[in-house]
This record gives sequence, structure tokens and C-alpha cells, in this order.
Amino acid sequence: MTYTIAEPCVDVLDQSCVAICPVDCIHFDEGVDRILYIDPNECIDCGACEPECPVNAIFPEESVPTEWAGYTTINALWFTDKAAARAAVDAAKPG
Repeated sequence: MTYTIAEPCVDVLDQSCVAICPVDCIHFDEGVDRILYIDPNECIDCGACEPECPVNAIFPEESVPTEWAGYTTINALWFTDKAAARAAVDAAKPG
């Protein structure tokens, strides 16, 4: 299991979760990305990030609300194809 950052983070980019993460698995490219991404290969499933999110955008993988389920794939995709992940975010929530 890993954690996923979902749609409430889009265009918010609050970094409280980044500051608390003990393994630095939350990433984004400043000025480019509209959302933060959790690396599923680095996440240790500690859950420290979840209560820190001011917009309730972080969920355990199995608890992501149905309407945001695609963000689990988008989070993982960013670490192999940033352009595709960004396009998927734009498609999911046009800015």
C-alpha cells in the first residue's frame, strides 16, 4: 500500500506534508506542477502526511474516494513520465 494525493491538492500545493514526511517521498517541480506527488516506491506507509494536509487530499491507496481513484495512477506515473502525469491532471481538473 502507498498513499495518494488526490484532486483537492490541485492548484493548492500546500507543502505541510512535504515538511513532515520522514523519507522525503513527496515531490513536485515548483512552477510547473499543479499537484504534489507521492512516490509509491519511496513511501513507507507511515501516514504522517495525511493529517498534515489542510485540504484533506491525502489518502491510503485503498481509501481514495472513487471519483479520485485515477490519482493513484497519476501519482505513480509522474515518477516515470512527468509530462503524461501533468496531462492527466489537466484532463482530470482543467485549470
